[in-house]
Amino acid sequence: MCPPPVLATHESARTMQIDLLDTFLDLAETRSFHRTADRLRITQSTVSARVATLEQAVGARLFNRSRAGTDLTPEGKRFEPHARALRHEWNEARRRIQVPQGADQLLRLGIQNDLAAVYLGDWVAEFRAALPETAFYIEPDYSNQMCADLLTGILDFAVMFAPKPHPDLHFESVGDVTYRMISTLTPRLADVQPDRFIFAHFSPAFEDLHRQMTPGLAAAPVSVGQSGSVVSLLLAMGGSGYVLEKTAGDLVAGGRFMAVTDAPPLRQPVYAAVHIRHRTQGLHRKLTQLVARHFG
Repeated sequence: MCPPPVLATHESARTMQIDLLDTFLDLAETRSFHRTADRLRITQSTVSARVATLEQAVGARLFNRSRAGTDLTPEGKRFEPHARALRHEWNEARRRIQVPQGADQLLRLGIQNDLAAVYLGDWVAEFRAALPETAFYIEPDYSNQMCADLLTGILDFAVMFAPKPHPDLHFESVGDVTYRMISTLTPRLADVQPDRFIFAHFSPAFEDLHRQMTPGLAAAPVSVGQSGSVVSLLLAMGGSGYVLEKTAGDLVAGGRFMAVTDAPPLRQPVYAAVHIRHRTQGLHRKLTQLVARHFG
């Protein structure tokens, strides 16, 4: 009987197997050895070698390569969901054994950057009260990265603005947040000038709504993707812009800013996201319910 294929030499076998899966899944997405090499910061020859090693291990050809590009074979298409599941299981297993002393489990949570400054304290206090034996690692981030981290098992749960549809991810609407326009210059929308306006693009949906509701301000010379950055720019330069409603209230109460009262409020939907395998688990349902309390 032939010995089983060797999946690693200089690295540990398990780590190398995950590298093979990462390379396979990236190539299945890009359909390009060149793009996968760039994205993974390795050489094309390394991509080819990893694919060949994985094909030897599973006993089937996984890709067809031609001038038109790189496509999954029928065997590759059947292997793809298993590869995603294996990668997720491995990353999740590694984290499950790295629990801080005194805790029963560790949960890694992602929270949309824009929400962290306003909601993070209340959320974590509620999470800790509901799950006192659980340790939490919290990472403020953007939606695309949180979706990627949920897929690979790096995150357990995320709260985000822009779901990225994927068969392995489950998204649930938990409400929305409101943004209000404030200004250091005027309380009237008609007097807000584009050259003194900070245009916000907190998500693709928010940007589209912003352009529809305030078309005359879309040509603003400065555009940013975070409410805190809008505040920082307004404090430094003056002008007008949209910020989270609670932040707007605090800034107006401080006396330096005015509410632009006739500017339309802009609402951003908020979603809880988990890997599909956790969709019905009680723990993740509890986290979703706690988050949803803050968004009617």
